[in-house]
Amino acid sequence: MRLWIIQLALSAFSLASEQTQQVFDDQNAKQPPSAVTETISTPLFATLERLARLVDVTYCIGTTGVSKPFDCVSRCEDFPNISLVTTWNTGVLMSDSCGFIAVDHGSPEKSDPIYAGGPAIIVAFRGTYSITNTVVDLSTVPQKYVPYPSPDDGGEKPPEKPEHECTNCTVHMGFLSSWQSTRTLVVPQLRELKQQYPSYPIQLIGHSLGGAVACLASLELKVSLGWEDVVVTTFGEPRVGNVGFIRFVDQVFHLNDQKDVEERTYRRVTHQEDPVPLLPMSEWGYNSHAGEIFIAKQDLSPTENDVRMCVGDEDPNCIAQADDNVWDFLSRMRRFVWKKGMALETDGLAKIAGFPSRLKLWQLFFAHRDYFWRLGLCVPGGDPANWGRNPYKPPASEDL
Repeated sequence: MRLWIIQLALSAFSLASEQTQQVFDDQNAKQPPSAVTETISTPLFATLERLARLVDVTYCIGTTGVSKPFDCVSRCEDFPNISLVTTWNTGVLMSDSCGFIAVDHGSPEKSDPIYAGGPAIIVAFRGTYSITNTVVDLSTVPQKYVPYPSPDDGGEKPPEKPEHECTNCTVHMGFLSSWQSTRTLVVPQLRELKQQYPSYPIQLIGHSLGGAVACLASLELKVSLGWEDVVVTTFGEPRVGNVGFIRFVDQVFHLNDQKDVEERTYRRVTHQEDPVPLLPMSEWGYNSHAGEIFIAKQDLSPTENDVRMCVGDEDPNCIAQADDNVWDFLSRMRRFVWKKGMALETDGLAKIAGFPSRLKLWQLFFAHRDYFWRLGLCVPGGDPANWGRNPYKPPASEDL
């Protein structure tokens, strides 16, 4: 059954590749890259590493679980100042959502200011478990996007003169459905927490599919509810919508008019070997928004010098440099599945042969999860023996 689903998804790719596609005029959406792509600072590196560990905790929901005050078999013990508010799991379908809401009360003054987190309301969205689900998730049709949900849909009354307008916007149907099934659980809880902790910003984090849901959630919080103190960090976020939509994201978060790129309130972290941020493909009408932070090192663990700040929606010095290879990757995978008749399950990745080494599925599987840590394994320590890696330690003050 799962193999049939994969073949169906890849058939959609085959059909799309053989037909003449109307490609959106995205020249105005792409910004000229900077002459030199900057590496990130040590404080930002530590922040991203910390948030990667936090989003990793979401993979315990639905398996071993996350309980109050903030306990799980994975990385919860790394965050003694975080209090769990609630978890949610809307189901097992691919359009469903899973995650947690927690309050970070900040670290004591004695803690390292670089490695510690400040007070915040945290909303974390889990991604998908397997490459199989990812391929199927990314094979759906776009749907019209309305940034101001009507009261009948659980939204606020739209303003007479909205500050931001989303013109001719479409988004991935599955991503939008996932947020719609989640918002009735998340938004009321955030209203209560905002009243209780009015000075705490809202930190949205997500991996993979969870990154796409975090994107849609952040827009509703900022545009519809008018909450300005929203900060988004995603890891391996796929393309969410068309050119009109990414222009809207760039506008709402001021991603193309900030002089200090480290002050962005939307950070989209990508990885050199991860194909998911390039999917769904531009030929299908999807594009990437700005705010990218690119991990240029293939293996774990990266350092500050391996992580770059990117400029514009598709900086050629970042993940966009691999965009031309995605057609080749999907075409090879389609032919291989039909020829070998093998399901693309994670437990069989090591047995798959026939791909060039750069296209080994197990490499792509890990690349999509290797964001400072290997994400998605809810076991003690976060992954078996940290896969031979030592925990990240902030530099000594004399090294800063």
